[in-house]
Amino acid sequence: MILPFAAAIFDMDGTLADNMPLHHAAFRQFIERHRLTPPAADVAAGLTGKRNREIMPILFGRPLDEAELAAFAEEKEALYRAMIPGIGPLAGLVPLLDALEQRGIPLALATSAPAGNVAPLLEAIGVAGRFRVITLGEEVPRGKPAPDIFLEAARRLGIAADRCLVFEDAIAGLVAAGAAGMQSVGMATTHGAAYLAGSGATMVVRDYHEVLDAIGEWLGGA
Repeated sequence: MILPFAAAIFDMDGTLADNMPLHHAAFRQFIERHRLTPPAADVAAGLTGKRNREIMPILFGRPLDEAELAAFAEEKEALYRAMIPGIGPLAGLVPLLDALEQRGIPLALATSAPAGNVAPLLEAIGVAGRFRVITLGEEVPRGKPAPDIFLEAARRLGIAADRCLVFEDAIAGLVAAGAAGMQSVGMATTHGAAYLAGSGATMVVRDYHEVLDAIGEWLGGA
């Protein structure tokens, strides 16, 4: 059960839009270009929500210096950005943002995505300018599943962590939300509901229409 909350923090990839298939396609192209061995399915699933600087050494099977990390990350993200045009928001997202704003709930974005990916996706799905705060994984010491990014988003909003509700599609992000002391809604987009069941999510939904049906109750009848 979701208890009343004072702020909503959203992950981006797989949470605002069903764009993880685009990331997977970009990684496949990147792996083929560099003649790398694709990670096993269980390893690949565990990489969802992590930063490129944490993913790339696993793909290459060796430590990478800063120049390599930056170059490889930009190469992969350029492949991804070329696929963004035409993508839309997850079902019910825009009405949910409207409902939250109408109730005075501030919105934040907390994403592991590189800075260059944020504006193109938000613009493509029609939600640019909707988030009071945008916090990037590269702006905090540790990536998800550490709680740093969510704690920083709450700090920038000026809202206590335990009064924030996180929307996330990845296990790493849901674990991070729990570590931050926040309630969370697991979005069964990138992974199915059964896979997210053990993530610590307060609840799991298929799309935002399920959230809209319950939002008044969650906000104490607001």
